[in-house]
Amino acid sequence: METHKLTVRLPVDEVAFVKRYAKQHGVTVTEVLHRYLDRLRNASAHEVHPEVAGLAGILPADMDARDEYLRAMQDKHQ
Repeated sequence: METHKLTVRLPVDEVAFVKRYAKQHGVTVTEVLHRYLDRLRNASAHEVHPEVAGLAGILPADMDARDEYLRAMQDKHQ
């Protein structure tokens, strides 16, 4: 993989934090940033599956889904 040097200006406390974090986890600051950027890049890959999206809106608008879920769990575990 080809790499380039990048200069980033951050507040002193953030630099200290990322250095501490990297040391505690046995990685370099570069690796911490690389992993974070990978997560950002892959975030769009976690979109809702079309079948799940198709379920959106099938419950009545006035239904409290949380209450229904809690009621179902109570019924199931009693």
